[in-house]
Amino acid sequence: MKNKSTFKFLVLALAVLLLQSCFVAKDYERPEFQETDNLYRMDKMPTDTVTMADMPWTQLFTDSHLSEYIAEGLQNNLDIRIAIQQVLAAEAYMKQGKAGYWPSLNAKATATHQELAKNSQFGQVFNGSVEQFEFSGGLSWEADIWGKIRSNKRASNASYLQSRAAQQAVKTQLISQIAGSYYQLLALDEQRKITEETIENRRTTLETMKVLKDAGNVNQVAVDGAAAQLYNAQAFLIDVEKNTFRTENALSILLGRPAQRLERGELDQQSLHTDLATGLPSQLLRNRPDVMAAEYNLVNAFELTNVAKTEFYPSLTLSATGGYQSLDIGELFDPGSLFATLIGGVAQPIFNKRQIRTKYEVAQAQKEQALLNFEKTLLRAGQEVSNALYEHKAELVKYEYRIREVEALRKAEANSEELLNNGFGTYLDLLAARQNALNAELNVIDNKLQQLQTVVDLYRALGGGWTTP
Repeated sequence: MKNKSTFKFLVLALAVLLLQSCFVAKDYERPEFQETDNLYRMDKMPTDTVTMADMPWTQLFTDSHLSEYIAEGLQNNLDIRIAIQQVLAAEAYMKQGKAGYWPSLNAKATATHQELAKNSQFGQVFNGSVEQFEFSGGLSWEADIWGKIRSNKRASNASYLQSRAAQQAVKTQLISQIAGSYYQLLALDEQRKITEETIENRRTTLETMKVLKDAGNVNQVAVDGAAAQLYNAQAFLIDVEKNTFRTENALSILLGRPAQRLERGELDQQSLHTDLATGLPSQLLRNRPDVMAAEYNLVNAFELTNVAKTEFYPSLTLSATGGYQSLDIGELFDPGSLFATLIGGVAQPIFNKRQIRTKYEVAQAQKEQALLNFEKTLLRAGQEVSNALYEHKAELVKYEYRIREVEALRKAEANSEELLNNGFGTYLDLLAARQNALNAELNVIDNKLQQLQTVVDLYRALGGGWTTP
């Protein structure tokens, strides 16, 4: 009889294994968006797979100070370190998902003392009390007939990969922020240099105007105008120094440092040599960390929908318990104290207050939400690439006009001064010409900054930086 029971158990176990192919859960397939091939707003769509996203940041940024700061930021930035902890947490859940196929095993040791009523049936037999000692182990295993455990495993794996992609997105954003802040400091240094030179020139001009007024060659209006321009430049210098101070503090935080002054190069020494290759729009699916994270979120939602669907079907569980039981602790490990129990059960949900259907409908809605978010993230990525490309080209064209503007205003300043010296112009005309020339020079600096920033923005928009160790 015992052999017959064992045979039935083996047949049942074999049947369970054969049913493993009867998965209700489906395999994930990447959705196809019609917009994928037209993500970039360009006259000619790229046909080359070469993209600057594959360029390590160590090759793009050649300034030694900037390279040191980026490396330091990637090591010490607090957002990066927070993201790493999120990855570690997701990795723990992934390991738990992989262990879903394993049986549950537990062990216990108990000692029980029970006082019985003396007039009860057991009280008379056991003299009013009973003691029992047990040392046993239990094992439970659920067959993955419908793919529930497999889907849970894939969902946790997708969640882990999503956290990794999120960390990589933080990395690309950090590189962009460090480079942008560094270039902003260089532009502010250049503005400070020009403003300090302007202040010295205007201070000299004011002294000259005072001497000319005393000689009767100009009136008080010219002196007041020269003084006003000097004060204007001095006030602007304070704004430049204030912005420099705040930008240094912001960059220090990105590096994980206390606020402090930072060493740097000069704006004229900066050049980002790249042909701005964008590759194919579809490459954003593997280059942009935020796009990758959005897809992994979709995979996670898809697999959780599979899990919710399997709840409608019966579950098969096998459990076994065995160990020692004895009324006398001295005989606990005696062969006569051995016991064993083997249970196989099938549970089919029938009515549970609509909990299973609600869980499935919620999972379906969350999957659709994840799909829409994936599409939105991809479209936004394409928009950022288009914007960065257009803005870079616009800044290059605008630079030519800015240079011509400076040349023209410097000529106007020289002509105004010559006319004034010959009695054909006014000093107010000269002051206006000088102010316009200064503004134009400051605009050139801003244009140089924007050229650098647009390359940085394009590099980030294409997903560059995170692949570098």
